[in-house]
Amino acid sequence: MPRANRHFLPGHVWHLTHRCHERDFLLKFARDRNNYLHWLYEARKRFGLCVLNYMVTSNHVHLLVKDAQEGVIARSVQLVASQTAQEYNRRKARQGAYWEDRYHATAIETDTHLHRCRSR
Repeated sequence: MPRANRHFLPGHVWHLTHRCHERDFLLKFARDRNNYLHWLYEARKRFGLCVLNYMVTSNHVHLLVKDAQEGVIARSVQLVASQTAQEYNRRKARQGAYWEDRYHATAIETDTHLHRCRSR
């Protein structure tokens, strides 16, 4: 059965999380975290992704982003996730999934919720 489409509302802030496959520590080295951040910056330049905050841990990523235009978040996450995975797999002569599943998105509903997300 096909997955449900994601619906983003312009102007809303979203908390995105993306976990490495099988919760492996694929982002444990600074080189890999820096590569992820390089592609996040590239997504910002290419698509205008508005990144309010981020945290890259050893096995997952948190992003706080604002949805300014339709499709920007989806295209940005696709670019960052695919390039990070391809470069890691090529360097390690590895095949298979890098990310566990699609990223998880939660809408930030109130200023209090936003403050809690930004202060972590």
